[in-house]
Amino acid sequence: MNRLEAFRYFCAAAQTLQFRKAASRLSVSPQVVTRVMAELEATLGEPLFARSTRQVRLTDFGTRFLPRAQQFLLDGEKLFATARQKDDEMAGVVRITVPRLPGNEALLADLLARCADYPDLVIDWRVDEARLNAVENCIDMGVRLGLEPQPLMIVRRIAQTRDLFVAAPQLLARLGPPRDLEDLRRRFPASSLINAETGRSWGWPVNDGLHLTPALPRFVSNDPCSELAAALAGRVCALLPDYLCRAPLQEGRLVELFPSLRRASWSLFLYRPQRSVTPARVLAVFDWLTQALRRQYAARQ
Repeated sequence: MNRLEAFRYFCAAAQTLQFRKAASRLSVSPQVVTRVMAELEATLGEPLFARSTRQVRLTDFGTRFLPRAQQFLLDGEKLFATARQKDDEMAGVVRITVPRLPGNEALLADLLARCADYPDLVIDWRVDEARLNAVENCIDMGVRLGLEPQPLMIVRRIAQTRDLFVAAPQLLARLGPPRDLEDLRRRFPASSLINAETGRSWGWPVNDGLHLTPALPRFVSNDPCSELAAALAGRVCALLPDYLCRAPLQEGRLVELFPSLRRASWSLFLYRPQRSVTPARVLAVFDWLTQALRRQYAARQ
């Protein structure tokens, strides 16, 4: 039995408490994880997991053994790292998922400039509104806009944003300003973002206590930038994140409606899965992308 591999399997199983999920993370079959855990328990002379038909949990011995196994992996990784060249550490694929953001091109250009010294570093850049499963899709890190990331993630918060009701001056000239939210909901043509997880419209989630369903939906999209274009064209009223419509508001091409209304606040964050061993290239790109995001978004607040 390769003890380094056995400890890696044990740490993955201890983090997920599901051998099937651990196997998916390790790209092996659940039977392999089961066999390796049985061999490790036989070698140690102690059970690491208590199993039932419904759940798997660590035994007292397994709980005490976990930090020692994690330290063993960390020490082993440091030992191997000293024998590798820096260029070798930075060779390989880093998979990143990002939503559609107005500054994606500038963000990517910033990141690629940092990668220029590492010709064997491959950036796999996935632009997708859906929240991709980090294990199933082999995602190394991702950018999300929302309330909270998935569990078992290392998170760096970049900026806070909130949604604004906006409309073009020509639409307000034609319909008159809305008297209140109900008048806006009932009388104004509306844009709505599609929920990438369900395929259905979000409607207007104003805040945690108020969610409106527009009576006159006239534009739906899975892309907030396209919603912005529809609002600028005078076609619809839209509920858009502040970073997206800040410039058109300053230029007078959009008007904010109900500025004193309490609206939902969202976090823009960068995350990566918690793993017992994370390649140096992933850690480096995670730092570079953090810096690029903060340059682009945190400075705008």
